[in-house]
Amino acid sequence: MTGRTTRTPLRVGLVGYGLAGSVFHAPLIAATEGLALDTVATSNPERQEQARAEFPDVRTAASPDELLARADDLDLIVIASPNKTHVPLATSALKAGLPVVVDKPIAGTAAEARELAALAEEHSLLLSVFQNRRWDNDFLTLRKLLAEGELGDVWRFESRFERWRPQPKGGWRESGDPAEIGGLLYDLGSHVVDQALTLFGPAASVYAESDIRRPGAETDDDTFFAITHTNGVRSHLYVSATTAQLGPRFRVLGSKAGYVKYGLDPQEADLRDGKRPGTEKVWGQEPESLYGRVGAGDSPLTGGGRPEPTLPGDYPAYYAAVAAALRDGAPNPVTALEAAAALDVLEAARRSARDGVTVTL
Repeated sequence: MTGRTTRTPLRVGLVGYGLAGSVFHAPLIAATEGLALDTVATSNPERQEQARAEFPDVRTAASPDELLARADDLDLIVIASPNKTHVPLATSALKAGLPVVVDKPIAGTAAEARELAALAEEHSLLLSVFQNRRWDNDFLTLRKLLAEGELGDVWRFESRFERWRPQPKGGWRESGDPAEIGGLLYDLGSHVVDQALTLFGPAASVYAESDIRRPGAETDDDTFFAITHTNGVRSHLYVSATTAQLGPRFRVLGSKAGYVKYGLDPQEADLRDGKRPGTEKVWGQEPESLYGRVGAGDSPLTGGGRPEPTLPGDYPAYYAAVAAALRDGAPNPVTALEAAAALDVLEAARRSARDGVTVTL
């Protein structure tokens, strides 16, 4: 599916200028050849001022409705507002005839995600989901190792997205109201599940344990879930705000060797610090001291295995792919149906943790 194909820059309207909008989407859009950040919609006057200071040519709107009233002046809408707004705003944008990028999770349920996919198909419009962790440095490195057969047949994939935040920060992400679609299962869980399904294919069954550990916390802050993939690979996934000692980001065990990688891709920290793709000499690279290790029969922490150079992370590749999809009919980098499959797993994990059962998909 393609959108408008003019060779002038595609004009992008961005809804939301909190963490997702200001740290991730706006800088990446602005750094992408063929895209132009045209308008930022936020009701917060301070965030409007921040957007104009960071991008002097940008226009602002006080609401999504005001932005969508300018639909004829735009070529793409990016939705980076709170989770509960994703479905209604994406629906409105598609009905206004605009291609849409939605931050993860695209919706609260797989059924809603599939309804949005059908609406986009009906209107012949791009609907893409911002799953930026597919372009993390460690994930790209692992995909390379798998493609080259370095690990043999993978038996178990362990993925951890762990933090140490003993005090809740508040806000909608930590709200206990189901309508907010908060909690780590849907926040960080969206990343680790998407990565697992991208690497190892569909899920056959899901088992989960989910807890609220911190005093005053309202929603899950320490969750483990296990996926059995249809090809027999088992994914063990951890998302937590209560981890006093962080485990490896990846531990991947195969018939020939394993890959162990500590540390988080540097791109988010760099974006938070104001660094921008295209203005730095290098982007997404980490020092050799953080390289993972590949080997068998010994611990990487005692020198086992060999260092595996980490490929540079590449968040800019996502929006470059979006631009290519709109201009040239190139593949959608992350489809709504892929996001729906991840939501199937997240919904199954929630049911498993609640009922103490393994859920078959």
